Amino acid sequence: MNMIQTEHAAPTTVLSPVSTRGMLALGILTVATVVLPPVCHIAGVPVRWVLPMHWPVVLAALVYGWRGGAVVGVLAPLLSYVLSGYPLPPKIPPMTIELMAYGALIGIFREKLRFNGFMATGLGLVIGRLLFLGVILATAANEVPFGQYLMVAMVPGLLGAGLQTALLPPLAAKWVKSGKH
Repeated sequence: MNMIQTEHAAPTTVLSPVSTRGMLALGILTVATVVLPPVCHIAGVPVRWVLPMHWPVVLAALVYGWRGGAVVGVLAPLLSYVLSGYPLPPKIPPMTIELMAYGALIGIFREKLRFNGFMATGLGLVIGRLLFLGVILATAANEVPFGQYLMVAMVPGLLGAGLQTALLPPLAAKWVKSGKH
């Protein structure tokens, strides 16, 4: 028996975020986090139902792993605020933590732990939302009593989270497959 075994690298589940293509794509996804919310507002799409800022962050994590997802997640609320004045300042810390958590956790679950895209997305969204709620409670950033806040801000987002979990993993898998040479 050969004592020295050659290790074969497992096929990658994500693309490199530090390539020229990766950085360009992450830049586009970051811009999408700023553009999609006002587009939804103009189109009359209820943003609390579809969570337009979240989609590019989740996609970045599924395609470019934890580093790409975390960067887009951190930049999204801050860049949006600088360019549009939204989210309002009390919401920036909880949204930044939530979106960074989505990006980092979904990316870790997909890239490092090799969860399938559906499991990585669903689990990452649940944990990210719990972190968001924790920061909202800790900073008293909710404008209404907490129970009412859950009904107004959290329950409608279940639709968007479900759609992200169902639609983004297959899209990301195609993107990753097409990006490999």
